[in-house]
Amino acid sequence: MTQIPTRAHAHAHARQALAHVTDRSTGEPLDPSLRVTLNFHPHFVHALADDGVYRSQFVTGTSNGGLTARPGGDRWHWESRIFGGAYDEAPADARPVYGALDFRRRPFGAAPRFGSAHLRLTAGALGRATFCYPDSFLQPTDFGVASRMGLVALAEADDKDLLDDYIEAQIHGPVVIARDVEALVLDPSHRGTEVEAAARRLPCPVEWHGGFRLSVDELRRHPGFRGQEYVELGARIAVDGWLDPRIVQEAAGSGRYDPQDVKKVWHYLARFGAPAA
Repeated sequence: MTQIPTRAHAHAHARQALAHVTDRSTGEPLDPSLRVTLNFHPHFVHALADDGVYRSQFVTGTSNGGLTARPGGDRWHWESRIFGGAYDEAPADARPVYGALDFRRRPFGAAPRFGSAHLRLTAGALGRATFCYPDSFLQPTDFGVASRMGLVALAEADDKDLLDDYIEAQIHGPVVIARDVEALVLDPSHRGTEVEAAARRLPCPVEWHGGFRLSVDELRRHPGFRGQEYVELGARIAVDGWLDPRIVQEAAGSGRYDPQDVKKVWHYLARFGAPAA
């Protein structure tokens, strides 16, 4: 088991960040029945099982979004701005991890653009979460915490695409699977695979949502969403005329395609092949 950051080591930075965002937040308290979800592609579930902690991009060097978590990188500057410099001198493993507030109560998680699987965090995690709308890379000016949360009304009044309509959440302090996770929720395409086998080693329940699935016929109806080249790539990747998360994940890891191109195919599947909410 990899060492978990100590409370003093991680929480001094977290307290400073939470206080800074609280001062910038307005609104009524958050509905305590809502949950934060951490969406991800489940190719690293085995690492979660081995480690027992969900790590930030600053530690892993991987991401389902942009790869800018390094000193002087875009993510570093965004965090410095949002958290008032609280993490500027912090070690990588003290930094927050990113998810989204599932205020729409979607069975596949609040931010499916980042993956078909998600960890559903406990109610206790809300107390050490900060929120912004829109996504932090857009340099938002609206923020929230559990006690002051006006962002839900902003998001509900906005007319964003399904892949962009999330309220970003930042969880401060380590996310320990055994303590902070209610369930890991997987796509049914991973039943009976190594992903499920690894998931069963986690110290939390495993659940399943309805499943992402997209036909090539439907894919071809949306060339303007990400571009015709990604429609054609999706058609090549498809098996028997269909895409699902396992098929796309295997394509991403095959070495035959640019992973950034396959990510755009995933966006098609997440946007047009989502299970009913």
